[in-house]
Amino acid sequence: MKEHQVPPAERVGTLPPGVGISVGLQAPDAGVLDADGRKISLRSLAGKGGRTLVVFYRGGWCPFCNFQIHELTTAYPEFRRRGVLPVAISVDRPEESARTRATYTIPFPVVSDADLSAHHAFRVLHYANDAEVARLKGFGMDVERSSGRTHHAIAIPSMFLVDGQGVVRWAHADPGYQVRPSIVQILAAIDELQPPSR
Repeated sequence: MKEHQVPPAERVGTLPPGVGISVGLQAPDAGVLDADGRKISLRSLAGKGGRTLVVFYRGGWCPFCNFQIHELTTAYPEFRRRGVLPVAISVDRPEESARTRATYTIPFPVVSDADLSAHHAFRVLHYANDAEVARLKGFGMDVERSSGRTHHAIAIPSMFLVDGQGVVRWAHADPGYQVRPSIVQILAAIDELQPPSR
């Protein structure tokens, strides 16, 4: 794991041009695969009326993503106290997603989108060029092996708070894969929308 950089306050809850689903818009209900390879819908994960924090990460091979998932795991009780279920999505195969979940004993869904339906729908795709793929492979990070695909697509690290009606209430993305909001920043954004129950 490598600790990610925290964005300045003014950039928290922002999206780069052309990336992501803006606040106030309906979130797409894309089909993904659970750790057992079964197709499920994103909306079904939260249950009726539940809120989800949809987190796109690059893959279980990314040390910054692993740090972020570890943080989300540690803060899981705080998210649940606020009625929010984190859901982590990457292009990793279900087997790789299951390995990531088991490694950190993650209490929330970690799902696979190797066919990119959710990534396309949320507009958070980054296509790695040949040089980037080779550089990653040089560090022992094989995106083709992890996804089981040759599309070389990975997520732009991003997150979307989706309410019980499927509307995006908060969104953040950063093209710099080393930059992620801190747990404190995420919880503060959620609390601004709805204070936690005591």
